[in-house]
Amino acid sequence: MGIQDIIEGKKQWRSHMARVKALPPDYQIVYKEMQKYFFKVGPTDLTDGTLLSGIVEFFEEGVTAGKGVLELIGNDVAAFCDDLIKDSRTNADIYQESISGNSGTAEK
Repeated sequence: MGIQDIIEGKKQWRSHMARVKALPPDYQIVYKEMQKYFFKVGPTDLTDGTLLSGIVEFFEEGVTAGKGVLELIGNDVAAFCDDLIKDSRTNADIYQESISGNSGTAEK
């Protein structure tokens, strides 16, 4: 990864966060909780950027439709997040494989 890649990544992240800050306060709170959850659970494809940007797009559509954030995702934010990554490999899967001695992929 070169310096240009790092600079471009920072530009994209700042642009992404500007979109988040443009959301209503309740959407921002839920987004930040989802972001914390994903960083903690660690879906391995989180680094490609499509998951978080997809959530922002989904939230922007909800704002445009005049819906509250809980109308979109329900009352259980963690369950919503789990549904989003149910078919993704997570850091928890990798850890389970390492302690069980399996080098293959985890079944989900």
